[in-house]
Amino acid sequence: MMNALFFSLAILFFSSAQGLLQSPSCDVTDHGSNLQVLHVNSPCSPFKTAAAAAPLSWEDSVLQMQSNDKSRLQYLSSLVAGRSVVPIASGRAVTQSPTYVVRAKIGTPAQTLFVAVDTSNDAAWIPCSGCVGCSSATFNYAKSSSFKPLPCGAPQCNQVPNPSCGGAACGFNVTYGSSAISATLAQDNITLAADSVHGYTFGCVRTTTGSSFPAQGLLGLGRGPLSLLSQSVSLYQNTFSYCLPSYKSVNFTGNLRLGPHSQPIRIKTTPLLRNPRRSSLYYVSLVAIRVGRRVVSIPPAAFAFDPASGAGTVFDSGTVFTSLVRPAYVAVRDEVRRRMGNATVSSLGGFDTCYAVAPIAVPTVTFMFAGMNVTLPQDNFVIRSSAGTTSCLAMAAAPDGNVNSVLNVIASFQQQNHRILIDVPNSRLGVARETCS
Repeated sequence: MMNALFFSLAILFFSSAQGLLQSPSCDVTDHGSNLQVLHVNSPCSPFKTAAAAAPLSWEDSVLQMQSNDKSRLQYLSSLVAGRSVVPIASGRAVTQSPTYVVRAKIGTPAQTLFVAVDTSNDAAWIPCSGCVGCSSATFNYAKSSSFKPLPCGAPQCNQVPNPSCGGAACGFNVTYGSSAISATLAQDNITLAADSVHGYTFGCVRTTTGSSFPAQGLLGLGRGPLSLLSQSVSLYQNTFSYCLPSYKSVNFTGNLRLGPHSQPIRIKTTPLLRNPRRSSLYYVSLVAIRVGRRVVSIPPAAFAFDPASGAGTVFDSGTVFTSLVRPAYVAVRDEVRRRMGNATVSSLGGFDTCYAVAPIAVPTVTFMFAGMNVTLPQDNFVIRSSAGTTSCLAMAAAPDGNVNSVLNVIASFQQQNHRILIDVPNSRLGVARETCS
């Protein structure tokens, strides 16, 4: 299914046959504190596969990505304090979420795995040898001289969900999207590019079910005590940035910069907000949205930050398409439709503003944050078929009936070809246009 989705994404986003015929260059190496970020379907990714016999249609691939986003939003809803179980998504084989991976070396001597990066997760999960339900690529801890299981009395045992002490090591169980994961806490050395973090605490995964667990593990870039940032404060000083590639790029690769060095100096920023009930997430203050040159009318309550309810706006790398609380989305959608005049509007799954012939006549959409405006070109808010005959507004209304109905999520499609800076010590999030590939 992953290979089918890759070719469907090619149909969706590659604008010309010329782009498809270019040869990717996969010889970029990690250096310093800079890591190459690969989409799982990149030609440079170890997860790519041969062409599917029957690639998905454009419509089916859009529906599949929207379904994946529903599972992702269910995961985000579980991050409210006091909730430890994520609703299980319907049984479907889709690309694992999140879908961007980096190269990590674990143990002594080092073993290389391609771990998924997730800005809304705190922990690291590594599939260990003997894992039931994991892929063939696992970490053989028996061959690492620096591997150490953590006992039940270790303070980290109180920082994982549902800890258990049936044996000598601290165990825990967690759900992630459609996957149920059972792991034990352990420590080992991890190397990212040229940087080494000694005694890094992670979950050594023993069993997993479902399709959401990343094939070779996960690296959490959230704000919790077991995240990479919290475990490497002296090295990275709670600062990183990433740049996600456009789906039109040949290599489908971006990069991740860890630490305060080599970060952009001139970059627009907005204050980071902290929510104790969703401590992993990077909240910001969204105050208005401009469609073209018109600031659309949206009630202030749609953007209000409320730690008690989880309301507000977050940046998330694991959701594909931005979702806005319903009053905000309706205002944006209606302005797009107004500009399209009498053109016939249709829907496709969660996208309710699609046009079969006429191109969407909106040059830009601007997210207006406190102290920072981010103006998106059409490539960041319109999704088109390769033939150019169908285009849709690539946003949706937040789901009704759960805690995410009050949450605006600025997602990866809208972040493409932008440098996203997370600077926790200075409590700011920055955005700058950049060609990421």
